[in-house]
Amino acid sequence: MATYLIGDIQGCYSPLQRLLKKIRFDPAVDKLWCCGDVVNRGGQSLEVLRLLKSIEQNVVVSLGNHDLYLLAENYLCPDGKSKNKEFRAILRSRDRKKLINWLRHQPLAHWSDEHQLLMVHAGVVPQWTVKNTLQYAAELEAVLQSDNKADILASISRTSTRRWRDDRNGLSRLRLITAILTRIRFCDARGKAIWSVSGPPGSQPKAYLPWFKHKNRATRDVRMGFGHWAALGVRIKKRYVALDSGCVWGGRLSAFRLEDDTLFQVPGHSR
Repeated sequence: MATYLIGDIQGCYSPLQRLLKKIRFDPAVDKLWCCGDVVNRGGQSLEVLRLLKSIEQNVVVSLGNHDLYLLAENYLCPDGKSKNKEFRAILRSRDRKKLINWLRHQPLAHWSDEHQLLMVHAGVVPQWTVKNTLQYAAELEAVLQSDNKADILASISRTSTRRWRDDRNGLSRLRLITAILTRIRFCDARGKAIWSVSGPPGSQPKAYLPWFKHKNRATRDVRMGFGHWAALGVRIKKRYVALDSGCVWGGRLSAFRLEDDTLFQVPGHSR
C-alpha cells in the first residue's frame, strides 16, 4: 500500500495514464492525493475526471482554482453552453451530474494523521494553523455542497481583498478563503497576499515572501503538499512538497510517494 501526492493534472489525460503506469498504481490498495487543478487547458478534462471518478474510493482532490471554475460553469451554464471547450465537453456529457457531484464533494484542505501532512492547492497565510485551515476550508465546502452556492461560485475569481482577518464575514470572507487556498503564492508576515504576481521567488515586491518562507508560519510544524505554482516547480523539502511541474505547459507530471519520499515523473502535455 502506498500514498502518492500528484501535481496539477489540468486535463492532461495521457500523462496521467503514463504516470499511473510508472508508479504501478493499484486502486485496490494505493491512495492518490491530487493537489488540485485536475481540469482545464490540457484538452482531455472529461477523460481525467472519468478516470479519477472510476477509482474514487482511493482518490482525494484538494480543489484548485480551475476545479472551482468548472463548478461555477456548471451552475452558470445549465444548458452546457460554456465558452470553455473542455468544460463544455464535461457539461454536455452523459455523466455530467455524477462527475460534478463527485468533484464538488472534494475538500479544499486535506489532513493526514498518518503522514502528518496538510494538502491544499496553493497555500495558507502565516496566521492559519492546521485547525484553522481545515475549519475555513470546511466553511467553503459547506457552501459548495449546499443549495446556496450560486453567489460564491458566480464570483469565485473576483476579490480585491488581500489581508486575512478572523472577523471577516459573508461573501467577502468566503471569497478570501477561496483565494488563499487556491491562488496564493506570495504574502507578507501579516497575511496580506498579492494576487498579481505568478513568477518564481524573487519576482515579488520586497515586502512579500513565498507563503511557505515565513518563519512565523503557524503550520511550520507539519509538512504541506501543494501545487498551483508552475514557476516554482518541484521542491521536496522537510516541511513542504511543491509538485506543480508544469505538465500542461510541456513540463512534467509528478507524483511523490509519502512512505519513502520518492519522486516519480513522466513527460507532460505535448503542445
